[in-house]
Amino acid sequence: MNFAAQFFYSRYLSERLERLYSPRPAIKDSEENDPFWQREELRLGPSHPGASHKCGPVSNGSACRRLTLIEPERLKDFGEEELFNGDVKVFDTKEVGAPEFFLQEPPKTRRVSEFRIVPRPPIHYLRFEDISAAAFKIQSGIQKTPCTYSRLSKQYGMEIYLKKEHLHYTGSVKERGVLYLLTSLSQEQQRKGVIVATDCNFSMAVAHHAVELKIPVFVIMPSCCSSARLRIYRDYGAMVISYGSMGHDSRNHARHLAKENGYLYMEEDESAAYLAGLGTVGMEIYEQVPKLDAVVVPAAGQYGLLAGTAAAIKHLNSQILVIGIEPEGFPLLLQSLKTDSPVKDMHSSPNKKLYRDLVEHSLGDNTFHLAKKLVNKVITVSEEDSLVAMLRFQEFERSTVDTEGAMGLAAILAGQLPELKGKKVAVVVSSANMELELVRQCVDRALVLDERVSKFSVQLGEWPGDMAKLLDVLSRADVRLLDVCHRRHGDKSDLFNAKVECVVETRDKTQSAQLRKMLTERYPSICWLDR
Repeated sequence: MNFAAQFFYSRYLSERLERLYSPRPAIKDSEENDPFWQREELRLGPSHPGASHKCGPVSNGSACRRLTLIEPERLKDFGEEELFNGDVKVFDTKEVGAPEFFLQEPPKTRRVSEFRIVPRPPIHYLRFEDISAAAFKIQSGIQKTPCTYSRLSKQYGMEIYLKKEHLHYTGSVKERGVLYLLTSLSQEQQRKGVIVATDCNFSMAVAHHAVELKIPVFVIMPSCCSSARLRIYRDYGAMVISYGSMGHDSRNHARHLAKENGYLYMEEDESAAYLAGLGTVGMEIYEQVPKLDAVVVPAAGQYGLLAGTAAAIKHLNSQILVIGIEPEGFPLLLQSLKTDSPVKDMHSSPNKKLYRDLVEHSLGDNTFHLAKKLVNKVITVSEEDSLVAMLRFQEFERSTVDTEGAMGLAAILAGQLPELKGKKVAVVVSSANMELELVRQCVDRALVLDERVSKFSVQLGEWPGDMAKLLDVLSRADVRLLDVCHRRHGDKSDLFNAKVECVVETRDKTQSAQLRKMLTERYPSICWLDR
């Protein structure tokens, strides 16, 4: 131990002994009231330079006052002690400070403009998993319709396969969506029942499958509905009620009954369950026709068939073209794609007898976005082309379909799809619900449009045998005389002539052209009339 350490340590011991054996002075009142924070801190050594500790106890720089004990923490300044045989040993110690704590920096304030908007992943309204689930659930209640090779394939230079959805029990593809929609209802709603108020393929499918599922179904129809259509609903087993003179009257009454009795008012919409059921058509087409190049789908009511089929086909093979067909007088989807938003009001007046299911509905937002994303092309067909396509179905496929079901084939017959030459094409035949009288009128009109039925008038003289000569000419031309009208009393300028009107039917356009040429050369006064 060096001399300095021994000196300070001996002084420290002497001060401690002196404090222990010195008398304790009385505490004055002024000291009792003296707050502790006003007292000076204890200092070791003399209070001022040159002062000595021998003058008595020194505390806070004043004499004759009791010395304050040194705090235990201050002993570390003098080291630790050990006594061995009267020797004093001092060890150097190292003071270790308390651990430091660091505060986290506050978050940086950012302006709104500095935040980068991260786009959310798109919501898939109709997934392929939904379509697969629908196919599994309805397989026991819906037959798998055939997709057969068409006899018109060689005539138009492509392999045409007809997906015959008109062979369903109610004659419409909408049975798929309706059945899945009904099976998705809760048991409580199935017990209460459903109600419809529109005479269309959707209502017929609801009436049939609701009865099959033992769900009470009510059909509200206006008085203008034909008795033949009402009989169909009754044969399905639905409760038919005739109310009002117009369609909006029956719909309002149906909504009133549904609200009062807890029925579910059903109308064709774009619900996910309905579109998933219609999308099962695409799954079957892909399975039935290998190495398919394109699918032609009519935009049947609410355009759900087109959207659902496109969703299934594009998931299975994105290289397959999906082409939508809609009537020329009601191009709802085509106009919506041009304006990039679904058109709600279409200012047009199509034939409501031919396109009843299309005119009464509008294009929904979800269906529009699906069609915009998945459909490759949308074209329109005229009413005349649809009627001729109906005629081709009867002649070559031995099937009677309506204009909505014939629109897909009409686009091919009209030559609007030249890019499909030499390719394998599937055409969806969606429906075949048309009244018999309207079918007859459509066929007669289609024969005229196909230039196989012609009507003409000719002036003949009063001489005997003129009428027989005309009939002999028609017989030699191998044409069929459908109607003839002989008028002897014509205008005053034609007192000695008779006017004859004939309606004839030819085999095809070639024979019709030959007949026109021959009669024009023989009778210069002939006049061909549009029927």
